[in-house]
Amino acid sequence: MHPIIFFSKMDFTQSNLFGYIEDLQELTIIERPVRRSLKTPEEIERLTVDEELNDIERAVYLLSSGQDIQGTSVVANLPVLMRQNPAETLRRVLPKIREVLHVAGVEMQLTAAVSFLTILQEESVSIHTYSHSFLHIILQNLEHRDAGVSNAWLETLLAVIEVLPKETIRHEILNALVSKAQLSQTLQSRLVSCKIMGKLANKFEAHIVKREILPLVKSLCQDVEYEVRTCMCRQLEHIAQGIGTELTKTVVLPELVELARDEGNSVRLAAFETLVNLLEMFDADDRSQTVLPLVKSFCEKSFKADESILVSLSFHLGKLCNGLYGIFTPEQHLRFLEFYKKLCTLGLQQENGHNDNQLQLQTLEQEKKYISVRKNCAYNFPAMIVFVDPKNFHLELYSTFFCLCHDPEVPVRYTVAMGFYEVAKLLNSGVYTIHKELVTLLQDESLEVLDALVGHLPEILELMTNGGENSGSESKLLSVPDLIPALTTAEQRAATSLKWRTHEKLLQKYACLPHIISSDQIYYRFLHRMLTIILTNNVLPVQKAAARTLCVYLRYNRKQEQRHEVIQKLIEQLGQGKSYWNRLRFLDTCEFIMELFSKSFFCKYFFLPVLELTHDPVANVRMKLCCLLPKVKSTLKIPTDKLFLQQLELCIRKLLCQEKDKDVLTIVKRTVLELDRMEISVDGFQKRFYENDLLDQEKERQELLLLEMEQLEKEKQQNEGRSTNISDKMFEKKRRDSKTSSALAKNVPLSFPGSSSGTSAGKEGKKSKLVRSQSFSTQALHPKYSNIDKCPNRSAATGYTPSVSGMGKSSVLSFSDDSFRTRSTGNNGNTAFPSSSSLAASSRNSANSADQKNNGNKDSQSRKMSMDRKKTQTERSVPLASGRRVECRRPSFKSLCNIPK
Repeated sequence: MHPIIFFSKMDFTQSNLFGYIEDLQELTIIERPVRRSLKTPEEIERLTVDEELNDIERAVYLLSSGQDIQGTSVVANLPVLMRQNPAETLRRVLPKIREVLHVAGVEMQLTAAVSFLTILQEESVSIHTYSHSFLHIILQNLEHRDAGVSNAWLETLLAVIEVLPKETIRHEILNALVSKAQLSQTLQSRLVSCKIMGKLANKFEAHIVKREILPLVKSLCQDVEYEVRTCMCRQLEHIAQGIGTELTKTVVLPELVELARDEGNSVRLAAFETLVNLLEMFDADDRSQTVLPLVKSFCEKSFKADESILVSLSFHLGKLCNGLYGIFTPEQHLRFLEFYKKLCTLGLQQENGHNDNQLQLQTLEQEKKYISVRKNCAYNFPAMIVFVDPKNFHLELYSTFFCLCHDPEVPVRYTVAMGFYEVAKLLNSGVYTIHKELVTLLQDESLEVLDALVGHLPEILELMTNGGENSGSESKLLSVPDLIPALTTAEQRAATSLKWRTHEKLLQKYACLPHIISSDQIYYRFLHRMLTIILTNNVLPVQKAAARTLCVYLRYNRKQEQRHEVIQKLIEQLGQGKSYWNRLRFLDTCEFIMELFSKSFFCKYFFLPVLELTHDPVANVRMKLCCLLPKVKSTLKIPTDKLFLQQLELCIRKLLCQEKDKDVLTIVKRTVLELDRMEISVDGFQKRFYENDLLDQEKERQELLLLEMEQLEKEKQQNEGRSTNISDKMFEKKRRDSKTSSALAKNVPLSFPGSSSGTSAGKEGKKSKLVRSQSFSTQALHPKYSNIDKCPNRSAATGYTPSVSGMGKSSVLSFSDDSFRTRSTGNNGNTAFPSSSSLAASSRNSANSADQKNNGNKDSQSRKMSMDRKKTQTERSVPLASGRRVECRRPSFKSLCNIPK
């Protein structure tokens, strides 16, 4: 049997065969340049340069007999030669370059212009030498037939004019300019003269400009070529700044008015832009009588003219409206506002579903110009808010802002997102009205829009939640539930995209959320997401941004249980994770912990887990740990952290003795030297570490304040529930007593002596007890957090030794897990307590002491028993400096002692 061959996929028809042959020919064409690029021996010999020649001689040789590419290389290297040997370069190399430039190509000309400009900027020679050697070459090549080359030399000349002395400019440039600006000269020559005159106007006094430059300006404004008129019109702004307000009104403004009525669209456009830029130089009469009619006529004709005029008009409209604001009548004000609104929707479908131009299909070029117009309108939106007054925003501009935020084109929405913060600032108390638009932009399908919005996201969110004194609390509260899903959606979309820089930027900005939303919302919606990103994301900058933001969330978390859970997850899933990458991220997280938290917090929770990584099987982890050890040592204080210091020294010894990896051992030795040079801070303030100690003490104070606020919130909730139960019981008891007393009043004779007075006295006593109890609970329920002033210090036994100032020079209270000690610091007998609940207990027990003196021991014991019936916390008597003992309620400080500062 013969094998069966299928030719179904091969077509050997004549047309296909020709196609295959053409493909083969293309392959041969691709190979030909490779063969032709090889140099012949003669070409190699001609390109070879004697190695014994110095730089100057080699440059002269290459400019004289070398090829164009070699000459271009010499010209590009001219700034280096000027730095090394300026005298020889000016004497031998520069004359050769002048000769070569007469016949040089475009590439060498452009290179020479750049090199001359570099020499000027580097100040390799004096200005006098530069003008004598280089200025003539620049002026000779200024009128090159190639427009690109001419513009390059012109840019160099304009930079030279900035530093040349006036006399040199007058003799070398101004005198030649008079002849170059004549109508008989070439178009390129007259265009160059226009730009030079705009530069010279600021170099001379007004009378010189008026006598020698303004006649040339008028002549060029009346030139027969529209390119020259356009170029000169754009230079009138610079000339007006040089000659002052008076000459501008008498000379420049009439020329602008005439150019604004020119037949050429580009000339009218240049005149319009120059008028807008010079509005500040015109007084109210000129604006109302001259400028405003021109602007109105320009706006009315803009839709009939080229779309490029609309692009320029939309870009300058905000500046124009605010510049003419004072002279607008209400009708004109409304007309310009409607004109702006029309531009904002230019090219979009109307509400009826039809296009503006139903008869003609818009070309792609028109679409691009319409998009540019709407983009410029979005750019000018903050200026238009000022134009209509922020108070009228909702009525006048909200619908327009809505359309811009929902524009189908990304560049328009991107521009809106860039200016969103400016809009929010202008609205101030009315910022809540654009909350839906913020949510829309956060959920935009384009990450470019999100990236533009994220730049000022913290400021925007702060304005949204707290903006304006007049914004109602309800609107601010309602804005948060919509913002949180939008923020989470934005982060998830950034995470699933390939634009990791946008994701990193977003995570960095999300660190502002503790100042915007509650701790619980952050914990349940954002904190665990940050941990997931650290564990699963593959981009290192994104992981670090998520780690730092997570540490910020942990720093401001107000629940001890949640903090412990997050710390435990960091240690178990990162520090003890199976992947070495996670353990490296744990060390990064520890760096952020040391930056954001107090030293005692790091030592309590992360010091030992960090040292455990000295036994890590991966060398990279040990290397990173060694680099981190100096920062770890800086968190220690002597003698409080003596045991931690011993642990650190033990780990260093083990690394020195047992480390086998050469790279790690090298870093360990370097780290040991750095650790030896470090000085450990001691408890208390030192001059060398005063600022750092003060900052660390403030961190400790804030951390302890969070703990006490959590404790007070718990007590507040308990007391609210307890006061509710007590009030219900007292109401029921009064109701039963009232029923009993009414029954007795019916059955018992009124002639019993003292019965009525005794009953009333008993009720009054109960009422007084109830009032006092409620007053004490009220003090505990409404603590003043701002009055808590802590200055905690760590001790080896307790972890914290807080003290409170605010009750006088009495005593400093230190506490451990289950003890409460006072030591006298003054003679006035007052006592300072560590929390607002203690202050409330102190006031309550002081009242009890006063009642003991007034009412006797029996009444005091009854009140004491009523306080014991609450059974919420234990009581303890604290000795005062005067010898008296005051009963105070001791809060449960065990949790506080175990919580980091």
